[in-house]
Amino acid sequence: MIDLRSDTVTRPTPAMKAAMMAAPLGDDVLGDEPTVQALEAKVAALLGKEAALYVPSGTMANQLAIRSVCEPGDEIIAHRDSHIIHYETGAPAALAGCMVSPLDGPGGLFEAHQVRAAIRHRDQHNPLSRMLLLENTHNKGGGTVWPVAQFEAVAAAGRECGLHVHIDGARLMNACVALGVAPTAFTGHADTVSLCFSKGLGAPVGSALAGSAKLIARARRFRKMFGGAMRQSGLLAAAAIHALDHHVARLADDHANARRLAAIIAATDGLVLEGTPATVPTNMVFFTIDARLGTAQEFCARLAQHGVAAIGMGPGRVRMVTHLDVSGADIDRAADAIRAAAALTARHA
Repeated sequence: MIDLRSDTVTRPTPAMKAAMMAAPLGDDVLGDEPTVQALEAKVAALLGKEAALYVPSGTMANQLAIRSVCEPGDEIIAHRDSHIIHYETGAPAALAGCMVSPLDGPGGLFEAHQVRAAIRHRDQHNPLSRMLLLENTHNKGGGTVWPVAQFEAVAAAGRECGLHVHIDGARLMNACVALGVAPTAFTGHADTVSLCFSKGLGAPVGSALAGSAKLIARARRFRKMFGGAMRQSGLLAAAAIHALDHHVARLADDHANARRLAAIIAATDGLVLEGTPATVPTNMVFFTIDARLGTAQEFCARLAQHGVAAIGMGPGRVRMVTHLDVSGADIDRAADAIRAAAALTARHA
């Protein structure tokens, strides 16, 4: 099976497993886990922040930022297709008591004037506008990358309005590789940032939250409250260190494979690529299914019979994601499966 459901499905490489087995271990809850501490220092330096905190998941990293900054009744300004709205089980409301003010914009992006327009007047009737959340790359938007100038302008508008600026940077390194910039091109304009090691970078588990030392100290307490404090987690942190050292530059290969995959989809009858192969921004390819071919879920089921796994992202929309475990040869094999699945589905339409 060529698994294109997500870049979270990767398995640790032999070199990553060796790094995990060689990692010195302690107890992170008791404060003496040397490999976790090394990872946190590495992430803080990479992202240009005072401190970082290792956590089990990207959802927890985002929710720790929200809980550490916001109070019940506060409001978060974010794109309506943001991960925190669709894929974090209502956690802003459940864990921090926060509302989300959703903005529109193509590809999960928006403009500075929209942020200013969304700010609530200080009034006893209104929630308090507290946080601005920018997702980079943007998942539901199509793996889109914020242009640096647009990001800077939007973040500046947020700060001018007194908002805490948080980056959901689950796939931030994809954005940086796509543009050829350092992470600080984005993180220098934000107060906090999350970074996921199991999306694209190939580690089995874990994310980090980075920010000021004071905020990270507060987030550490909430990590414990949320059940995210781990013991000999250096075993996992070593995989994240290896990923940062060895799997960042190669993200360009995933982007190139995504564009090849997009070209195949664009040339297949009944499938309509979003954008063009040349404009696929990172490692995600989205396309819609001709109604005569059934639903996205039916197409994915047919595709699986031909050895390719994908995810339906709605009644007629499909996502495919390239990653560390997908080679150029796999893309060629996937081409045959995509064409066969579309043709077979058409015969049964």
